[in-house]
Amino acid sequence: MTSLYLSRARLRRDSQALAALSSLLLPHDASAQIKSGHHLIWALFGDTPERNRDFLWRQEEPGNFYILSERPPADPHGLFEIDEPRPFEPNLRPGDQLEFRLRANATISRHLPGQKRGKRHDVVMDALHHIPGKQPSESGQSTLRAEARLALVQDAGAAWLTRQAQERGFSLPVPPRVDSYDTVVIPRTSQQKPATFGVMEFEGILTVTDPELFLASLRNGFGRAKSFGCGLMLIRRAW
Repeated sequence: MTSLYLSRARLRRDSQALAALSSLLLPHDASAQIKSGHHLIWALFGDTPERNRDFLWRQEEPGNFYILSERPPADPHGLFEIDEPRPFEPNLRPGDQLEFRLRANATISRHLPGQKRGKRHDVVMDALHHIPGKQPSESGQSTLRAEARLALVQDAGAAWLTRQAQERGFSLPVPPRVDSYDTVVIPRTSQQKPATFGVMEFEGILTVTDPELFLASLRNGFGRAKSFGCGLMLIRRAW
């Protein structure tokens, strides 16, 4: 298996030059933070224009990132304080239990008549589609939709991660907790529509069933929108 490195990088704030750019590098808007993080982390790995992404990342707090990569990050511009990258080589066996955290864009593919390829849908939006929303009337259905959304986030997220587990070398002894669900909108050029996707925060305990497959899954990440800080699962021993 390709070597992996786990790194922690913090955006430097000890120079006047970076302080002057703080509003651009650390915007207040959550979607803008994700777009900024996308460019900042690429700066650590984009040594050539042809380079494909070989890393996953997540932002813990503004300017503070965890990175799992096939190469140690390089910081030619001096933007970051980077802890010494540690080889990521967990020694796992079937039956090992791990605590995990995962930020993921969870989707499901739906096939329509006459289409060869399925279309991807956010799992929460897909589930909400089947709940009637309220028209401006006294039917009360909009209240049902708002209340049902909270339960659907948990149920749809847990169902998605359970499906992932069946194919990724682990099982879930108890349903995972979905701590939050947010919609992210990333602006693009004037000729392109914004990138819009849902982001779920999972926490829980998993049981390793196939160590080799599970480690490969950690390397590849979970779900979509990996360029935008999704897909990296952080793990530690549960006991």
